[in-house]
Amino acid sequence: MGALNKDGGFKPSRIRRVPGAVEIAPHRSSRRRRVVELSLAVLFPALLIGLWQMSSSLHWIDPRLYPSPFEIANKTRDLFSERDLADDVWISIRRILWGYLWGVLGGLSVGMGMGMFRLMRRTAEPTLIALYTVPKLALLPIYLTVFGFGETTVIALIATTVFFFVWLSAMAAVMAVPEEYREAAQSFGANRRQLFHHVILPAALPQIFVGLRLAAGVSVLMIVGVEFVLGGDGIGHVINGGRILGLIEQTYVGIAIVAVIGVVFTALVRVAGRLASPWSNEDGGQPIT
Repeated sequence: MGALNKDGGFKPSRIRRVPGAVEIAPHRSSRRRRVVELSLAVLFPALLIGLWQMSSSLHWIDPRLYPSPFEIANKTRDLFSERDLADDVWISIRRILWGYLWGVLGGLSVGMGMGMFRLMRRTAEPTLIALYTVPKLALLPIYLTVFGFGETTVIALIATTVFFFVWLSAMAAVMAVPEEYREAAQSFGANRRQLFHHVILPAALPQIFVGLRLAAGVSVLMIVGVEFVLGGDGIGHVINGGRILGLIEQTYVGIAIVAVIGVVFTALVRVAGRLASPWSNEDGGQPIT
């Protein structure tokens, strides 16, 4: 904006910009933002749990079908002391970790290879897309005939599920690396190995970790489904046992434990992503500028 001078001309006014708190003390502002975000992340589920407890206590909902969080906590303590619930939890966690490990190794190898080599992508992508759309629990009868009843079948199903999520995200991440990055590296004489290690991998890594986080959540979902069907042990068996026997509190305990496992697992993968690619933003997207 401006004002008219004595001659009727336009006299521009000066614009003075005052630095904000973020610019004056960026580290302090960053810490304050993290504290606010963490507080909201804790308060929101606490508010929901409090509302659930109040609704159950005031009989707004039927406590026989929807037990209160207090009753679920008491049942959790009883199950850990009565039926060695810790063993079931550890069995499920072990299966998740092994299945996730093998699925990630296979998905990264195939996905990055297909992202870099067009001929490989054109050859295998239609078949893998077709297999990707098949519900993985539908493969259970086939896996049982191949691996038999035991840990191998459960781990193989989790690995298969994780593989497709990681493969698709890794392939898309490599293909999304701008061609200008590749051309710039090649103009400096970078060979294929140097191009991969110094250009393609760092550029694709943030998006790859987005796929790894999704795969972590899916692996937890898969373990419940497999143990639900096969039975025997594991947290899925605990949930199904509560359903069959009409022990509604036991079912809710299993669901709560699965939720905690999923939150912790995806959080660990997220932290690993931040450590592996500190140049990207916290969600694993575009680099920080």
